[in-house]
Amino acid sequence: MNIVSQNKKLVDAITSRDVDFAQWYTDLCLKAELMDYSDVKGFIIYRPYGYAIWEGIMNYLDRRFKETNHQNVYMPLLIPESLFQKEKEHVEGFAPETAMVTTTGVEDLQERLIIRPTSETLFCTHYQKIVNSYRDLPKLYNQWCSVVRWEKTTRPFLRGKEFLWQEGHTVHASEAEARKETLDILEIYRKLGEELLAIPFVTGRKTEKEKFAGAVETYSIEALMHDGQALQSGTTHYFGQEFAKAFDIKFQNDQNQLEYAYQTSWGVSTRLIGAVIMVHGDDEGLVMPPYVAPIQVVIIPIQSQKEVVQNATTKLYQELKAQGYRVSIDDSSKSPGWKFSEYEMKGVPVRIEIGPRDLEHNHVTLVTRHDRQKHVVELDHVTKEMPRIFKDMHDTLYQNALNHVQKNTYEAKTYDEFKSYIKQGGYVALSISGEEAEIQIKKDTTATARVIPFEQKLITKLCPVTGKKATQTVWFARAY
Repeated sequence: MNIVSQNKKLVDAITSRDVDFAQWYTDLCLKAELMDYSDVKGFIIYRPYGYAIWEGIMNYLDRRFKETNHQNVYMPLLIPESLFQKEKEHVEGFAPETAMVTTTGVEDLQERLIIRPTSETLFCTHYQKIVNSYRDLPKLYNQWCSVVRWEKTTRPFLRGKEFLWQEGHTVHASEAEARKETLDILEIYRKLGEELLAIPFVTGRKTEKEKFAGAVETYSIEALMHDGQALQSGTTHYFGQEFAKAFDIKFQNDQNQLEYAYQTSWGVSTRLIGAVIMVHGDDEGLVMPPYVAPIQVVIIPIQSQKEVVQNATTKLYQELKAQGYRVSIDDSSKSPGWKFSEYEMKGVPVRIEIGPRDLEHNHVTLVTRHDRQKHVVELDHVTKEMPRIFKDMHDTLYQNALNHVQKNTYEAKTYDEFKSYIKQGGYVALSISGEEAEIQIKKDTTATARVIPFEQKLITKLCPVTGKKATQTVWFARAY
């Protein structure tokens, strides 16, 4: 395989990341045809190319969930307000964000109905009906759905009034089993980043201030964007018996005694699409990791009217298709240069150019999107080469993202040092005394606690913020 450097910038219509990162992100969402704005502010249209990324995530997770004996269910869209009020702390966490149905259009409803912001209450009432004995446990349920949260500020995929997600809700006979479930799912999410999205997620527990409303403990996967801001990309929650007590979910244990059940909840959303865009994209457009890319290979015939080119294109397309690749042919009348720019912007991992001159030598020109390199490959070897090309591409994207995390992770021993690092962007580890320090840090810097890492070491004996005894080390960052 011969490699020819390709440095020419093909797309000029996208704002540079380093000039205006927010505008660059919006440009990509629209120009790569991932989404469009709807007529209701904060509600987006998922266009086919964007939805296909979500389908790739769904397929990966659905397989992993079913391998671990989880079952898919579907709960109603609407929740009676009286039911939602049964778990006080949970309600307080969501009350400002809930949308309600109050009328049929003909008459007012006797009770307001909440459009689900999450489904804990629905699962709990169902579990209360079907769980009676330890023999009924565990119940490992997951649903794929949309939820509505009336956010004031919205941004495509990252924060919307409606978004797509999966939410798992499980019930167990013991604390140990429920805690294991919480961490097992966290590991599935971490592997999603490692194996599919080429994103090195940082994992850990949330602080008491940042945990999910109603949870005993919340764990998170965090991704670091190109601009140095963090993105909470998924969470798992250990509920203990809190919801079970509120909803009277009891079972007869193996000692014939009544006991409250132990529960978990966990979810990721279409926010992951935003993570893929911001972790891997560049000034030319999207850079799609190969295993999640909606189109993995695009074949562009040069002088496509020539029979020899048509035959070679069709043959290669069929070979790649037979191997399970998501492959497309663009034989439209648009110029080759336009096509090259278009598929670069859409981040298609591999572009294959087939022209008469190539075929005279029985080879094609293959361009890898992540490094914009041209490779001359023998026509008969393309299909054989593809697994290696994809693996190299995925590994390179993952390593680049990991290098970015490592380069932008700091330890601070003083508060001034902490503030300086936060301005630069990235994760800053600080040993703090507790919530008082957390609140002050957010007030002074807008940075928030991302995770308490599993491996703990105190950087300083005293908290640099409060001067009190440090109790734990927390990773902070500015975040989306």
